[in-house]
Amino acid sequence: MSSSSFSSYILKAKIGFKSLTIDTSCQKAALKNLITWLSQPQFSPYHSQIHHLINHAHWDYLLDCFYQIIPFGTGGRRGEVGIGPNRINPWTIQSSAQGHSQYLLKHHGAKAKKQGIVLAFDIRQFFGNKYLNNHLQSPIKHLSCKDLALQAAQVYAANGILVHLFDSFRTTPELSFAIRYLKCIGGDMFSASHNPPDHNGKKVYDQHGGQLVPPEDEALVHEVTQNVTSIKTISYHAATQSGLIQPIPASVDHAYLNAVSRLSLSKHRHIKIAFTPLHGCSSTSILPLLTREGFDIHPDPHTSNPSGKFENVTFHIPNPEVVQSFDSVKRYADQIKADLIINSDPDGDRLGIMVRHHHKWHFVNGNQISAILTEYVISRKKPSRNQGIVIKTDVTTNLITSICHHHHVKLIGDLLVGFKYIGQIMNQLESQHIIDHFLIGCEESHGYIAGNYSRDKDGALAALWLCELAARLKTKNQTLIDYLNHIYVRYGYFRNYLTEIRLPGAQGMSQIKHLQTSLRHHLPTKFGTYQVDHSLDWQNRRPIVSNTDKISKNGLVFYFVPQPNTQSIRITIRPSGTEPKIKIYFEIGSLPFKSTQLPTIQQNIESLLQNLEIEFMSYCYQILEVDFPKRGFLLFWQLPLRDKLHYFHIEPHIAKLKSISTRSIRDKKLHQLIHFLDSNPTLKVNRAFKQKYGQTIEDYLDLS
Repeated sequence: MSSSSFSSYILKAKIGFKSLTIDTSCQKAALKNLITWLSQPQFSPYHSQIHHLINHAHWDYLLDCFYQIIPFGTGGRRGEVGIGPNRINPWTIQSSAQGHSQYLLKHHGAKAKKQGIVLAFDIRQFFGNKYLNNHLQSPIKHLSCKDLALQAAQVYAANGILVHLFDSFRTTPELSFAIRYLKCIGGDMFSASHNPPDHNGKKVYDQHGGQLVPPEDEALVHEVTQNVTSIKTISYHAATQSGLIQPIPASVDHAYLNAVSRLSLSKHRHIKIAFTPLHGCSSTSILPLLTREGFDIHPDPHTSNPSGKFENVTFHIPNPEVVQSFDSVKRYADQIKADLIINSDPDGDRLGIMVRHHHKWHFVNGNQISAILTEYVISRKKPSRNQGIVIKTDVTTNLITSICHHHHVKLIGDLLVGFKYIGQIMNQLESQHIIDHFLIGCEESHGYIAGNYSRDKDGALAALWLCELAARLKTKNQTLIDYLNHIYVRYGYFRNYLTEIRLPGAQGMSQIKHLQTSLRHHLPTKFGTYQVDHSLDWQNRRPIVSNTDKISKNGLVFYFVPQPNTQSIRITIRPSGTEPKIKIYFEIGSLPFKSTQLPTIQQNIESLLQNLEIEFMSYCYQILEVDFPKRGFLLFWQLPLRDKLHYFHIEPHIAKLKSISTRSIRDKKLHQLIHFLDSNPTLKVNRAFKQKYGQTIEDYLDLS
C-alpha cells in the first residue's frame, strides 16, 4: 500500500471515529491498533476487508473491532469472528497460542515440552456478516474451529511443545478428561460454546483439566498481551513428521465413555428419548454413552448433523437455556412418542431437557435440573452425616442449599460464576484425599459434573442420571416433573429466573460499566415498592489477587424484605465474562407447604416475580437513560437493547402494512422492516405486538 493511500485510510477512520458518541480513549486506542494493522506486513491478508469497512463507513463496527485486544473472561477468550485485535481470527488465536506457549515454558519448563497439551475443537464455522464483504479473500473466510486448532497447533509445535490433537470434533468434557488421562500439562478447546453462530474462540485448560483461575489466568493474559513480540510457527506437515503433533488414539474415547458409565446410579433403562446435539458435537458423547448403556435414544434427523450454521435451531441460538432450542426436536419427539427430550450445546458441556408430563412438554431450566440431580445423587448414595459434598456457584438455586441442609450434606455454595471455580474446589478435595465425598457440582446455566474424571461440566453425565431417574419414575407412572414437585413441597418452591441487558460494541461496554458502577456507588434501598433488606458486593471478598479476580467479583446481590409466604428474595447483577451483556439473576423462595398448595404458591410467586422484574429492570434502564416500555419485557430476552428499542420505533409502521392490499408486498415490506432481528424475527417480538394489537404479526397482516 502506498504511503498516500495509507494516510488516506487512516484519515477517513480518524474522522469517522470522531463522529461516534464514544469515549475518546476508545477512539484513540482503535486508531492506534488500526494503524498497526494497516502498516505491518503480517496483517496484509486482512487489508482488503479493512479497506472495505472504511470505504463503507462502518465506523461503529470498525471501532469495536480495534479498540481493545479481545479479553479473557470466565470461559476463556471468545467473541465475534472478524478483523482486528478485538475479534477472533488467525492472528488473535496464534498470538494467544504463542503467549500460552511462553506461559507454559516459564511455569513448567521441560515438562511442557515432554508432556504436551491436548487440542480439541467443535463444529463452528464463520459464514460472514452484514459488515464484511464475502467476495473478498481474507483469513477469516469460512474459518472453522478446526482451522483455529490447526493454526494454534503449529505455534505450540514451533515452541517445542508436544501437541495431542483429536482427529475430528469432540466435546469440552472429553478434552478435560483427555488432559488428565494423557497426563498433559494443559489444553485448548476451540469453541464458542452456546454463543451466536458468528462467534468462535478458545478455552484454556491447566494440567488438572480445568480452566485457569485467578491469579494464573492473569499471568496468562499478561503473557499474551504484553510479552508476545513475534509468533513462532512450523508447518503442519513438518510438525507431524517430527512427532510434535500427534493424533489422539480412539482408546481415549473409550476410556472417557467408560469413566462416565461407571458413575451410573441405577439399572433402569426403559424410556424413549429424543435427542439433539443442536448441530454440535455431543453426538460423540451423549449419544454413544446412552446407546451403550441400553437406552432407547433417537437423534432428531433435522438437528443432528454437524453444522456451524445451526440452520434448524430457532433463532440459530444453540443454547439449552433457550426453550426455543427444542422446537425441532419437540416435533420429532411427538412423532416417535418420546418420554423425554435431551439437547446439548455445540461443545457438549451443557444439557437441557423437556419432559412429557400429562401429555404436554415441560421445559426444565438449569436450576431445576440442578435440584433434581442433587436430590437424586443424595438419595441414591445416602452419604453418612456430613460426609457428602455438593458444590455450586453463588447464583445457582438455593433450593440446593435447603436439600443439603435437610440431608446434612456439606455444601460449598458461594463460589463465583464460572465452572472453573467448581473445578478448583474439586482439585482441593482431591489433594485432601476426600474426592470420594464429592457428590455433584452444579451451575445454573445447565452445567453439572460428578466423579473425578473431568474438571468441567459434562452433558453426558447429566444425561445418564436424568434418563435413568426418569426410567425409574416411569415404573411408578411418574415423571421428572412429579419428582421436582415433590422436591418443592419438601423443601420450598424456588423460582429462579435469568434475564439480561445486551449492550454490544464499545459503547455497550461503557454502558455496562456505568450501570454496574452506579449501582455499586449508590446502592438503592428499594426498587419500586420492594424494600432492600441488605446488599452484598462481591468485590468486598478479600483478597483480590489479580485484575481477573476483580472482574470475576464484579457482582452485586440485593436481598429484599420477605413477602408473605416467602423465605427469601434476592437479585444478583453482574457483567457477563464472555458476551457484551449484563446478567440479572432473580430468585424467590417460598416456605415449605402442603402439596395441594403448589399451584397457588407458584401463581403467587410468578406474579411477584413479574412485578419485581419490571421494577428492578426499570431502575436499571433509568440509569442508562432509556425509556423502556413495559411491553418490552415481552420481547425475546436475548435481543440487544438497541434492537428492542428500535422495534418499538418501527412497530407502528408494521401495523400500517395492514392497509396494503397485495399480500406479497405486505410480506416484502414486513421483512424490510424487521430484517435487523435476524432469524425468526416475528417470533422474537410477537408477544409484545399481540398485547397491543390482539394478534400476532402474521395473523394481523394475514400472512399466516
